[in-house]
Amino acid sequence: MKLAVLKERRSGETRVAATPETVKKLIAMGLDVAVEAGAGLASGFTDAAYAEAGAAIGADAATVLSGAGIVFKVRAPLGTGEDAVDELALIPRGALLIGTLGADPAMAGTYARLGLDACAMELAPRITRAQSMDVLSSQANLAGYRAVIEGAAAYDKGFPMMMTAAGTVPAANAFIMGAGVAGLQAIATARRLGGRVSATDVRPAAKEEIKSLGASFVGYEDEESKAAQTAGGYAKQLSAEFYAKQAEVVAAHIAKQDVVVCTALVQGRKAPTLVTAAMVASMKPGSVIVDIASDAGGNCALTRPGEMIVTENGVKILGFTNWAGRLPAAASALYARNLLTFLSTFWDKEAKAPKLPEEDDIVKGVTLTRGGAVVHPSMKSAA
Repeated sequence: MKLAVLKERRSGETRVAATPETVKKLIAMGLDVAVEAGAGLASGFTDAAYAEAGAAIGADAATVLSGAGIVFKVRAPLGTGEDAVDELALIPRGALLIGTLGADPAMAGTYARLGLDACAMELAPRITRAQSMDVLSSQANLAGYRAVIEGAAAYDKGFPMMMTAAGTVPAANAFIMGAGVAGLQAIATARRLGGRVSATDVRPAAKEEIKSLGASFVGYEDEESKAAQTAGGYAKQLSAEFYAKQAEVVAAHIAKQDVVVCTALVQGRKAPTLVTAAMVASMKPGSVIVDIASDAGGNCALTRPGEMIVTENGVKILGFTNWAGRLPAAASALYARNLLTFLSTFWDKEAKAPKLPEEDDIVKGVTLTRGGAVVHPSMKSAA
């Protein structure tokens, strides 16, 4: 069976869905791997490296996709009018499409009409068996690290306390908003850089995790916050009243901060606004807000996704998108292993083909379409 790896064409995407390391392992499973020319260059993987690993290098998407039974992607394939190359039209009917597909009912309906069996890896359940194929966690980890590095670079007074003959430079006050995978990595990184770190999260389990990393906890707690986490480990959308009370606590704290890193996401929804324009106005000139949630609209009311701005009172707001993609080599390596693990877990060694049991919790979680029909419960409105 042929597995195709395409070059990512969406703006700002630097990652690739397979690396020379994973290509070798895919070939060992019995697959014929074809990689589009230039697919890995932005991540530091040359065509020669893929060829040495055993992959066939195709000149274009049409060549790579011809006869493919499996397609690996980082982001959803482009359709009609999105680019000069209509990737969706080139994928053979019946192929298994695996990637971070940004799934919605309309797109699921398109995959079904095209006869693609689509697996959206961002929907993988947060269970122990799925940890090694959890693309959100692997990428968020890198995003949290990179956010602090970018924030430290943008902050012009130095991050750790430095004692010199000319005087002492105080440590930066760093506040991490959200203590999921990205937030915890941000806390750890800010601590390593020598900052005075505090953090907040609405989920009850987060308080102890924050403290365990040496940061202080900031936040409002009540009965509602005790149920602020889904069974899958994600934050729930809470009431407007709760967010108002949380904002009061945060507002007093944020005015004293030098670097604020926003990481709060609610699965399937626009990111909640945690930093208001008034909070930004209360911050000191030269302070920095780093908004990892910019891809989902941003946690800061003034964030402009894809841009860095400086407010009238001198606060820098970093609203870059695709934060993991700012570390393309590492992000691609982890993402490629996630996809490899998923495929190898559901691989029939005798038939040398994927076998996705419909009753399996992981398969049920990620499968959007099968056999020309939309099968994911949250997407069936498109059928």
